[in-house]
Amino acid sequence: MDIYLNQKRIKVNPKNAIGKGGEADIYDLKNGKVLKLFKTADHPDYQLSPQEQLAAQARLSIHQQKLPAFPQNLPVRVIKPEALATDKQGMILGYAMPFLQNTVPLLKYSDRTYRQTNGISQQFVTNLFSDLHETVLKIHQANVTIGDFNDLNLLVHQNQVNIIDADSFQFGQFPCQVFTARFVDPMLCDRNANQPILISPHNPESDWYAFTVMLMQSLLYVDPYGGVYKPKSQSDMIPHSARPLHRITVFHRDVRYPKPAITQRVLSDDLLDHFYKCFEQDWRGVFPQALLTSMHWQKCQQCGIEHLTNTCPVCKPLILSIPSISGRISYGGMCKVVQIFQTEGVILKVALQNKLLQYLYHENLDFKREDNNVLLSGELDANIQFAILGKSTILAKQGTALTLTQGQAQAIAADLIRTNSFSRYWIDRGQLLRDGKLGNEYIGDILEGQTQFWVGETFGFGFYRAGAISVAFTFGAKRAGIGDRVKIPPIQGELIDANCLFSNDICWFFTITQEQGNIIHRVSVLRPTGEFVTTIAAPRGDLAWLTNIHGCSAIASWLFVPTDEGIVRLEVNQGKIMITKTFLETEPYVDSGCSLIVGSQGIYVIHAQKILQLQLA
Repeated sequence: MDIYLNQKRIKVNPKNAIGKGGEADIYDLKNGKVLKLFKTADHPDYQLSPQEQLAAQARLSIHQQKLPAFPQNLPVRVIKPEALATDKQGMILGYAMPFLQNTVPLLKYSDRTYRQTNGISQQFVTNLFSDLHETVLKIHQANVTIGDFNDLNLLVHQNQVNIIDADSFQFGQFPCQVFTARFVDPMLCDRNANQPILISPHNPESDWYAFTVMLMQSLLYVDPYGGVYKPKSQSDMIPHSARPLHRITVFHRDVRYPKPAITQRVLSDDLLDHFYKCFEQDWRGVFPQALLTSMHWQKCQQCGIEHLTNTCPVCKPLILSIPSISGRISYGGMCKVVQIFQTEGVILKVALQNKLLQYLYHENLDFKREDNNVLLSGELDANIQFAILGKSTILAKQGTALTLTQGQAQAIAADLIRTNSFSRYWIDRGQLLRDGKLGNEYIGDILEGQTQFWVGETFGFGFYRAGAISVAFTFGAKRAGIGDRVKIPPIQGELIDANCLFSNDICWFFTITQEQGNIIHRVSVLRPTGEFVTTIAAPRGDLAWLTNIHGCSAIASWLFVPTDEGIVRLEVNQGKIMITKTFLETEPYVDSGCSLIVGSQGIYVIHAQKILQLQLA
């Protein structure tokens, strides 16, 4: 398709695609700008949804008047349309805007693992929200409402929060017709529905409601309607998605608070009271700026938790520090527990290779391996990805992967690098490569800059998704060639996260997407040939075992998953993914935020600062 910017024709190349949302594809224009191109009704992403096709048609129609009238008096943190993109006849198809590079969606700041492994403090997050608060005030002063205010259209760059997707803003005669279920004000929704459905227009107060949701989940790692609702009477049970409509929050007596979340006691009384009034009692208004400016976080020297109270709400001031119990054996029911490792820092990567547990951790500004050998020194960096290959440690950043082995360093160009127990696998200039006896070995061609892949001991899986192109593939761990006719359920909407786990015979491919304002968790099971076995999908919160897509471990035909109620085992039975056993005796040692590695010597449980080994009877 030919696109015109400022009456100049440009070509849209799938290789330059850098993002995909539910309503548009994003392309790098290679001049410090990006092109947001709205999906038309005939876009492949909508081929199975007549409803989405009609919505796309209506959206394009509205943008013919809305984008030319877009307000120009908005604050600098708003990434605004700068030039309209049209077809030859002048129909508006999208717009150009500044390219924000090296950004992270605000969503990541409510992920405890991400925060801990990158050393992001509560004070830093508080400062981000102070910056965002000022931006929201200025937007409202311009008589504009954000409307679809959510943590995926907020991009953090250094210490600033930028707002994208401004074309959905509400102003003048143009209402914002889209919403995100997690952040839409329930006071504006149909109370009788089974999920939030917007029936009244967004307003400035609903923006502040969304702001408050994002702040709470960023400070406590749980949103207002998180946890598990287990009423005493079965007649009171409602779908998880309906809880906002009935104000069944984490403060409710019948809601089990999630283990990975931080206790509410770390907050000041004023802040906790504000959250309660907003989510339980429908208080609305501008978020009090004084609550942000008065937040001065302290870190407990004993347990390391950050808090806003005079004394640590977790530790008792007079209790002496507990010494390390590394190697101690204890018993819980039919479960033998051995503590393998503990650190005051944070564990970054763990791998079980050739029956040896190997790990990388960061402590006192040093990056160390399991033998306490210091690899290098420095601060944690959110842009570094880590991998382990035996005694070698791989650090990848901005297109370069550095392999450290016994004091020696080897650098290669790599967009993405993975390992199994015997080789490295990486992408360079559109080719998937691996280590060979005589040098780099070619596996196959992929789409440069758009491909994600993972590898197990016998085979690997990957996919790329750019513009109208969507391809999944498998490849052998020890041979050349890519099988790119893999049929998996279409990845709809905006891809938030993905992961893949392997045993010798199958792989489990996980995705988290935002579709029509809802977060959807999905897993598909595939064979090494690419043969599709089965799939299951559920809205966030509906299936506890599907929450943590990076914490599971696959072995044989089983998938082991940590939950707040213990480890569960799943397998495919008669074409369906089913829980076949729950190990209740493991409940004291796991939670839904930890990770598992299953091996012949038991199940390793990886927390942020410790590794346990569980041996089940």
